[in-house]
Amino acid sequence: MNILLTGKPRIGKTTIIKKVVEDLKDVGGFYTEEIKNGFRKGFRIINLNGKRGVLAHIDIKNRYRVGKYGVNIKDLEDIAVKSVEESLDREIIVIDEIGKMELFSEKFRDTLEKALDTGKVLGTIMKKSNYFADKIKNRKDVKILLVEESNRDILVEEIKESLNQKNLKLRT
Repeated sequence: MNILLTGKPRIGKTTIIKKVVEDLKDVGGFYTEEIKNGFRKGFRIINLNGKRGVLAHIDIKNRYRVGKYGVNIKDLEDIAVKSVEESLDREIIVIDEIGKMELFSEKFRDTLEKALDTGKVLGTIMKKSNYFADKIKNRKDVKILLVEESNRDILVEEIKESLNQKNLKLRT
């Protein structure tokens, strides 16, 4: 069963995923984080091997835009998509996040569906309605968890418990 976290921005979805996978051995994929210098300038992609790239930035000028950010399709595909493709045989595939920026890439959408077909995705998905994201949320093999301030701490343990039932390999 795939587990996707949703909720408003900055509620702690990525933090939950990092806490859940910190003890797991056979995990791959990527997460995103803000690029800040006094204010948010963009978003970084980091695969679980530590390779970094820029997902979006205020200084990127191209046709792929979300608000004031230009989206870097090349780094998205070279780092995030590649990390997911290389993780299809892993126990857990982290995809943080399934959002407007990532969905500009057809390669991302195709790879996401392959990953979901394995039933091993732990990720985040945009809360707002979007044709493609809504299709993912409505899959029978996807469990959506709404992250709120009141439940974000217990969700870590709830997800770990759910994953423990799969007898995953732990770091030693």
